[in-house]
Amino acid sequence: MPLVIAHRGASWDEPENTLPAFRRAIEVGADYVEFDVHATKDGRLVVAHDRPRASRTYPTLEEVLELTAGRIGVMLELKHPYLYRRHDIVPRTLELVEDDAVILSFEPGALRTIRRLRPHLRTIQHVGYGVSLRRAADAWAVGFANERVSPRAVARAQSAGFGTTVYTVNEPARMLELAALGVTGIFTDRPDLARRTLAAR
Repeated sequence: MPLVIAHRGASWDEPENTLPAFRRAIEVGADYVEFDVHATKDGRLVVAHDRPRASRTYPTLEEVLELTAGRIGVMLELKHPYLYRRHDIVPRTLELVEDDAVILSFEPGALRTIRRLRPHLRTIQHVGYGVSLRRAADAWAVGFANERVSPRAVARAQSAGFGTTVYTVNEPARMLELAALGVTGIFTDRPDLARRTLAAR
């Protein structure tokens, strides 16, 4: 059965990338929570989808990791880490996460740095939008956008030895289609629905 990955937490039920959304994902039995990591202007590592604004309050990466520790797996997406080079966002993130964490990025360079510093950490390279399977060479898995992925693309990735993940899937029929293709994980805003749908398959 595919892994149920709560996209920015259980973001159908609670505001995305918040502690309540992560708590809800734990409650409904998701396998992982996925969230996005940025740096603020003063260098704090925070969890937010878009670049942080001074007028808003965000959970810190430390707070999220404390909440999830021992309760649910974590998948961290490093959003535009090149924007935060002066804050050393990649090595500082790696200092905080456990060995079972999974790191995602669209940027092959960031994932190469991760493999150099923490070679045993699993990584997911998002593909499409200009990034090919070839550039994902050392990743554990690849990530496809739901609206762009095809059965052929999934099969090609699988034959090349990659795990396969698809984001973001909220319709039960589509979840079942992807499960039938043998994908490794499904990112969803509705982990409770995904868990019920896949368990009944």
